Amino acid sequence: MKTLKEVQVGETVEVVKVHGEGAIKRRIMDMGITRGTTLYVRKVAPLGDPVEINVRSYELSLRKADAEMIEVG
Repeated sequence: MKTLKEVQVGETVEVVKVHGEGAIKRRIMDMGITRGTTLYVRKVAPLGDPVEINVRSYELSLRKADAEMIEVG
């Protein structure tokens, strides 16, 4: 299982599954990150947190904790 946290800058991946429960999972899905969505990793902050991605034609920054919940392939 590979998570969004492990993806390198410049890679494009597809969401396989969003893990987590309740409000956290709903918040991630409300941002447009759902199964089958294509994500492009634009940059990662110097200490690794946050991660900036392109999703559905907009830029989004995610914390490492949230990126760990997104399984990609």
